Parts: sequence; C-alpha cells; structure tokens
Amino acid sequence: MSLVDTPGAYAATIAHGVRVQLRTPAELGERELNGWRALRRDMVAAGAPASPFMEPEFTLAVGRVRPEVRVAVLWRDGEAVGFLPFERAAFGRGRAVGLGVSDCQGAVLAPGLGLITRELLAACGLSVFEFDNLEDGQELFVPAAAESFRSPVIDVSRGYAAYEDLLRIRAPKLLKTTLAKERRLARQAGEIRFVFDERDPAALATLMEWKSAQYRRTGRGDRFAKEWIAELVRRLHGSGEAGCAGVLSVLYAGGRPVAAHFGLRSRTLLACWFPSYDPAFAKYSPGLVLHLRMAEGAAAAGIGTLDLGRGDAEYKESLHTGEFRVHEGAVVRAGPGAAVHWLLREPARRAHGFVRDRPELAARGRRALSGLAKLRTR
Repeated sequence: MSLVDTPGAYAATIAHGVRVQLRTPAELGERELNGWRALRRDMVAAGAPASPFMEPEFTLAVGRVRPEVRVAVLWRDGEAVGFLPFERAAFGRGRAVGLGVSDCQGAVLAPGLGLITRELLAACGLSVFEFDNLEDGQELFVPAAAESFRSPVIDVSRGYAAYEDLLRIRAPKLLKTTLAKERRLARQAGEIRFVFDERDPAALATLMEWKSAQYRRTGRGDRFAKEWIAELVRRLHGSGEAGCAGVLSVLYAGGRPVAAHFGLRSRTLLACWFPSYDPAFAKYSPGLVLHLRMAEGAAAAGIGTLDLGRGDAEYKESLHTGEFRVHEGAVVRAGPGAAVHWLLREPARRAHGFVRDRPELAARGRRALSGLAKLRTR
C-alpha cells in the first residue's frame, strides 16, 4: 500500500506550503468538519449556490455506503484550508463524490491558495478526476470541462405569492391549467393535502417504486436498482442536519399519495432530486401541482431557491426563473488511469454530445428507448 492509499497519511506538500492529508469521511473530526462548513459559508457569501451536495454531511452519507470515498484535506500553517472529496477506483481514477446522482460537485477551498491542479491530483494518487455536475466557478477544474449545462432554478426569495404573480406573466396558461387540474383532482379524488417534509418511510418507499417504474417506462437505467443509491436516499431521508437534510414532499388526494419528491436542502436552497407520481392520476398533472406546492412550502420554510437540476424538461422551462451553470469533464494527468478513462468515457460522451446537438436525432433516440422499454415490460 502506497502512502497516498493510506487514509490519514500526509501524501505530499504542494504549492505554497500546502500539505495534503487523505482521510476517510469517518476519520474527519469536528475540527475538520467545522473548517469545511466555514469555508463553504465563505464560498456561498462570495456567490456560490448554497447546495447541500457541497456540505460535509453529503460526503459523510456517501462514505457510509461507498467505502472507496476519500477526502483530501489541505493544511497550511496548522489550519485546514481546503477539502476535495472523491471516490477512488482502479488505476488512480477519481470521481466526484456521488457522481451520477450528485447535482453539485467540486472542491471547497480558501481563496488564493495558488494550487496547481495536477499537483493536487498527484498528491491524491489520482490520474483522473471526473465530474458531471461541477459547480460553476471552480477555477481548478472548470478549464478541463468538456461541456457546460444549464441547471434551471426557481427563485422564491420574495415569497410564493410573488413567484405566482411572475408565473401569471411568464406562463399564464400553464398556471391557470395546473390550478384548475388541482381543483378537479380534489373534486374527483378527494381533499388535497400537501406535506412539505413527510417523515413516513412508507411514503418514501412509494416514491422509489414510482421512480423505478418511470425509469423502466422511459428506457433509462433504474437508479434505485443500485443498492448504494437506494440506501443513500433512505439514510438521507432520516437526516436532519442543517446544511444537508433530506426532504420528502408528498401530494395527497383523498388520503392517497398521488405525487412525491425527495430532495436535499441546505438552509436556503432545495436541490430537487427525485420527483415522480402515480400514473393513474396523470391527467391531473400531479407533478406540476406538486412543484407549485413545493415552491410554496419552500418559501414558507425560509428557502429562497429551488434548484431543478441539469437537464431539459418542459416543466423546468415553464417553472424556472433563472439558472445555474454546471460542467462535465475530467482533469487528466499522465498515467494508466488516463487511458482507462478515455476508453470508458470519452467515446460515449462524444456520442451523447453529437446526438444532443441534433434535436431531431435526439427525439428519435428517445422514441427508440421508449419502444424498447415497452417491449421489456410486456
């Protein structure tokens, strides 16, 4: 076992006297965790989104279900000045923590450290650091991004009523139709009840069943078929940390759940993660109703922003008021991991980009996936 494979060891001294120490999440003490939170508060104050995915609690949770998670702790003059959480695979391949499900990624650093990206990777024993939702403004890694994407957001910082007034101007037909469907749902299915923070584990299990079925219907890989993701969501649902708490929101009609969403919140931002609904109620657009009630509930809870996440979807275009930017790519330095990364990731990424840039071809691909999914379920 090399030094950089040994949690807790000092791997190297890099630029400007910064020492790098590798730890497992479980090895982080209150000193490190409080330092991480303080640095993150400074980044948010400087304009970074207050994403719960960037808080230490998310890395701690992933570390409990992914034993390969490590955190590079950067020290200077006895003070923790940076943290880079990552998952390490064979050949020195590193991935952002929770890559594939985390919607905001990167390092938490004090300003002005003067780091050289490849030196940091070498100190971590990495040939590659891969990301798919890198936070904008991450100076160490953004130059290596292959693509950038919009992440639509809803601003309710002035209250839900102000947001609804904006929708009446920007999307009057959608708002009118959605509210009318909500009233019709109440008449035909029973009294509408919305719970912003539902703690019942059975409601979470129902959402996960709906979401798995939705993945299969649309020909996408079922994330909840991966036990580590399912267990991560269950653990986060039970958490109540101020910086990274699981929030399950459920829309009921006549006492029956018809739509639900599980996401993560910080003090001021709700990261929208896993929304779904009962297809039996599709004609009422329960997903749209749910998102309006989530915006109302978030505003009442002191949350100013709902991050809808990367990806094109009609409801996001209709509901959003602004956007963040996220990036996909990898920092690569010479080594066997670089070749493995290229073989495993780059051809697929380039193919996806080719299709995405051609809307007609992308639409055909979606129809083909949907057709295959229907064949599988027969």
